[in-house]
Amino acid sequence: MTSNSFEGPVLQRIVHPSDFSEAGESAFVHALVAALTAKATLTILHVAGRRDDSWTDFPGVRETLERWGLLPKNSERADVSKLGIKVQKVQMVHSDPVESVTAYLEQQGTDLVVLATDQSKSGVQWLNKSVATGVARKSRVMTLFVPKGVEGFVSPNDGSISLKSILIPVAPVPSAQPAVHAVARLVTRLRCDSGLFTLLHVGEEGTMPELDCPEVAGWRWNRMTKSGEVIEAIQQAAGETDADLIVMTTDGRNGFLDALRGSHSERVLRESRCPVLAIPASGFMASVL
Repeated sequence: MTSNSFEGPVLQRIVHPSDFSEAGESAFVHALVAALTAKATLTILHVAGRRDDSWTDFPGVRETLERWGLLPKNSERADVSKLGIKVQKVQMVHSDPVESVTAYLEQQGTDLVVLATDQSKSGVQWLNKSVATGVARKSRVMTLFVPKGVEGFVSPNDGSISLKSILIPVAPVPSAQPAVHAVARLVTRLRCDSGLFTLLHVGEEGTMPELDCPEVAGWRWNRMTKSGEVIEAIQQAAGETDADLIVMTTDGRNGFLDALRGSHSERVLRESRCPVLAIPASGFMASVL
């Protein structure tokens, strides 16, 4: 199968809700790399209880691009657009960040949301008020969750990408086909020369659903079957394959982003030591980067 068979419309708009803490820097650099790769508009969205004029200094887009060697020292704001991207910072004053983010996405739209998740015992920060339901299910938005304290597959020091192993959980419903097409496009656009895709099915041997797996130069497709509890199997497989990214298709009703009261979604995000990309199955085309 040629690469054209899994190419879809490219990302045009990326939204990164941020609390501007150092712990959320990893999510920021993933959003920035996504924008650079797709030549997209990156909106950094900040919700606060009161207006703060100093917030526009963070995160430092130009400083980061200078550190990565993509812009000269002491660059101007106009220099960022020369890289083919547009960066805008939007502040919203609201007591409820969840409602604000959801309302913004409904009004402005986006192709990808990049969120930092807090895996402390107090809960996953952006999930405390079901923001994932509002963002990833209600708005049908592809969402990349990056655990705080985890570097992920983008180096904050130089912007280099280390993506060698991707885990794709497979179930009869929803179909993992959108995730399969998405990862094929992702590694192609990010120019990842080689690696391993692992399709994980939790169930009996021989019952894994059939999937069309595109040929990607330098990458291998591996099929793995495990028994037992789903979340434990996912985490075990992620450890065994040294996964850099977990990619899951969600359907809104039974997907792992539903009903966050102690749900599978919160457990996946809380326990994962790598980023998790959630892809809505309904009406979705493989528009990754």
